[in-house]
Amino acid sequence: MTTMVRSHITIPEGYRSPEAALFVAQLDDQLALLLKDTIGLTPADLEWQPAPGMNTIGMLLAHIAIVEVWWLKIGIGREEKPVMEDVLGINVDDDGMPIKAGAAPPTALAGKTIAFYHDLLDRARAYTKRLAAAHPQEELDRELIRTRNDGSQRAMNVRWVYYHVLEHFAGHYGQILLLKHMREDAAKRA
Repeated sequence: MTTMVRSHITIPEGYRSPEAALFVAQLDDQLALLLKDTIGLTPADLEWQPAPGMNTIGMLLAHIAIVEVWWLKIGIGREEKPVMEDVLGINVDDDGMPIKAGAAPPTALAGKTIAFYHDLLDRARAYTKRLAAAHPQEELDRELIRTRNDGSQRAMNVRWVYYHVLEHFAGHYGQILLLKHMREDAAKRA
């Protein structure tokens, strides 16, 4: 007998923008996969570095949550200098990224469990859903101009902000899977 595997994206109801709803559905699918792939990781797994100065799984998990909230605060919330503590309970720099060459993982994440990171991701997603549900479709074309740290300016529309959050999540999810594989391989050789 043939087994049927179904892969569907279900668009959530209650969103003013169909595009924002699709974005949330795609992010939710990625989050469900990430949570499944990281369940059971220990604090040692989360703090493991292939070499000093390299990211850890824990750093990447915290970074994903921070960036999701940061960009939504800018793009939808129209905050010029967003802070994370009100949503995540951690600071924008607590992920330790970018990590300096030869550095150890950040002390702010020392000893944290996978439940801590999953909670960060859940908080970020709850915030995203709250903002995205009320976001009107016509706002997706609104252009933002951000002045970067080097003084240059960047113009983007709100639709790009949504895209970038999804793209960013998926890219770091891939890094997490690679680090998890490397950690497992290193443990087998030890």
